[in-house]
Amino acid sequence: MAQDISFSVRNNNGDPVQVGVWRFEGSKGGPKVHLQAGVHADEIAGMLVLHLLMQRLEAAESQGRLKGSVTVVPQANPLGIGQFRQGRILGRYHDATGHNFNRGFDQSAAMQRPSTAVQVWQQKLVQLAAPADVVLDLHTDDEALPYLYVHRSFWPRGRELAAALRMDVAIIWDDGDDGSFEETIIAPWLREGTTAHRMAATLELRGQGDVSDRFAEQDAQGLYAWLCAYGVIDEGAAPADWPVEAVEMGHMETVLAPQPGVLIFEKELGDRVEQGQRFARILRRPGDPSSEVVLYAEQTGRLVTRYRDRLIAQGMGVAKFTGSRPSRNWSGGLLDPN
Repeated sequence: MAQDISFSVRNNNGDPVQVGVWRFEGSKGGPKVHLQAGVHADEIAGMLVLHLLMQRLEAAESQGRLKGSVTVVPQANPLGIGQFRQGRILGRYHDATGHNFNRGFDQSAAMQRPSTAVQVWQQKLVQLAAPADVVLDLHTDDEALPYLYVHRSFWPRGRELAAALRMDVAIIWDDGDDGSFEETIIAPWLREGTTAHRMAATLELRGQGDVSDRFAEQDAQGLYAWLCAYGVIDEGAAPADWPVEAVEMGHMETVLAPQPGVLIFEKELGDRVEQGQRFARILRRPGDPSSEVVLYAEQTGRLVTRYRDRLIAQGMGVAKFTGSRPSRNWSGGLLDPN
């Protein structure tokens, strides 16, 4: 039976809200694993994946097949999950401060006395995950292929994880410098040179609308199989045979909207687009043909993500593509600076 080790933080009104946490304990000294979803509270798919995975973990624990311990946080952000405006959840940013929920974890973790609700929540999440050998943070994009963010220290070992979850792309990064959860967790590992027997990654489980039993069952099964292969669960699992395209972070092309307007995509997710080929257009003033701007691919690559809404503001990210050379638009850090 999983231990309920949930904890509470206070929201902006000073009311306690709970972070549900469950720990499955093995008896054979295997790896310690931390799994979480919903740091961005509007990214729902991972919550359902972990909900289903917990049922498998409970069976493994009761049958004595769990060698390590697995801590599961299926809905990590009670601050964001309570933010609704005009019927729509505001799950990426803290409404009162504008703080991106997956930025600044490093600063919050280092504080003697965190002063805001977000800082307290971030510090407690880091403290919960810090003892783990494996840390996986489940997210989703707007509309996207399934893909993986992974630090170079964990590649090519991370290919097995990506393949198990049938992820099409793995984005390899070196420096983030924005205090994301993953970056904050692995910082001491990098300093101490202890990454060899550890693993951390951010898993992007398609788009925000891709919440279904079919996808969740597939992803939960893939994650369970990978945990077996990693030695967390005493159960045989054949390596997944799935092609994963590895791309340097700096080679990814992020195209921003040059004007506001109606967004019309001419290419689908996964399509290969040649350099200079059109893939979308933005119509600023319907009825005025001269207000239409066509968007072209900066270099040859595959369409990995698309903006979810079809009305876009100037400067928003329209799409991300894989690339084979450094992007002239990339200056370091993460793909999504905000």
